[in-house]
Amino acid sequence: MVIEVEELNGANCKSYLLTAGGEAVLIDPVRERIETYRRELIERHVKLVGILETHTHADHLSFSREIKESLGAPMIMHRKSPSPVVDRHVDQGDVIALDGERIEVLATPGHTPDSVSYYIDGAVFTGDTLLIGGSGRTDFPGGDAGAQYDAITRVLFGLPDETVVWPAHDYRGNTSSTIGAEKASNPRVAGKSRDEYIAIMNNLGLPFPQRIQQVLQVNQSGFETHEVIFPAVADVAAAEQLEPTELVASVAAAESPLIVDVREPEEFVGELGHIEGALLVPLDSLQRRLPKLAGYVGRALVVVCRSGARSASACAMLRQAGFAQVSNLSGGMLAWRDAGLPVQR
Repeated sequence: MVIEVEELNGANCKSYLLTAGGEAVLIDPVRERIETYRRELIERHVKLVGILETHTHADHLSFSREIKESLGAPMIMHRKSPSPVVDRHVDQGDVIALDGERIEVLATPGHTPDSVSYYIDGAVFTGDTLLIGGSGRTDFPGGDAGAQYDAITRVLFGLPDETVVWPAHDYRGNTSSTIGAEKASNPRVAGKSRDEYIAIMNNLGLPFPQRIQQVLQVNQSGFETHEVIFPAVADVAAAEQLEPTELVASVAAAESPLIVDVREPEEFVGELGHIEGALLVPLDSLQRRLPKLAGYVGRALVVVCRSGARSASACAMLRQAGFAQVSNLSGGMLAWRDAGLPVQR
C-alpha cells in the first residue's frame, strides 16, 4: 500500500489530499475550499483523520474551530504554533500515521517559527520553506532567513535527490519539482553561502499580502470578530522582546510589571499553565476591556501567550491605546516552561 497524493486547489495556494486505504489527511487546506474537500472525501469513501498545517498562514484563512470540528479530524501543527485550535503539537522526527503508513515531521523553521515539512517515502510537502525555484519570504514577524537556509540545506537537501517536492505555493504554474533539481538550480540557494542567502532574503522588497495582520491574527488566535481593529504588521514586529529570565528579574524588583496573559481560558489552566499573578485577558476581548485596564497605563506591562505571536499583536494594540511600557515575553509560555521556570494551573 502507498500514500496517494492529489493537489486540490490548482491555484497559487496549494492544498493536498493524501489517501491510504480508507483514511485521508489534508495538508494546508484553504477555508473557502471546504465544500471541495467534503466532496472529495465523500467521493473517495475515505475518513479524514488529520488536518496538517505546514505553518501559520498569512495569505489565507485556515480552518476555524467550527469547520475543524464539523470534519471530525484533529488539527496538527508544530509545537510553536500559536493557535489554540491545534489538537496535536508535533516536532522534528514525530510520525503521523495514515492507515499504517508513515508521515514524518521535519522541523523547517525560517518562514515562520512553526514551519514544518511532511515527508513520506518519495515525496515531501515543504510548505513555504522550499518553493519551486524559490523559497518563502522571511520578513514576517518571527521570520529568520538564516534558520530557513539551514532548514533547506541541512534538512530538506538531505533527502534523496529523487524526492518529489510539493510546495504550498507557486505563482508560475508549476506543480512539483525534486530535491535534486532544487539543489542544482534553485537561484536562492544553489551555490549560495548562508550569508549570501540572508542578504538575498533581506532585500526582496516584496509588498505584504492584503489584510495580512487580520489573517495572521485570526489564524494565530482561532477567534473571529468584526469588532477588532487589527494593528499594522510593522507595529506587531516592533514589539519589545523580554526573555523569560529577564521577566523573572523584573518580577523580583520593587515595582514589578503587570503580566497580561492573552490566551484562552482553557490554555491558562492547561498543559503549559500560567505565570503566578498573571491577569487573564484573552486576545479577542482585549480591545473592549481596555477601559478596565486604564488604571495600569503608567505601569510596565509584559504580555504573554503560548509562543509569543498573539502577545506581539496584543502589545501593538496596547501601545495604540496609550500604554507606553509594554513588552512581549519572547517565546511565550513555551520558552518559560522550557527554561524550567515555575507555573501555576
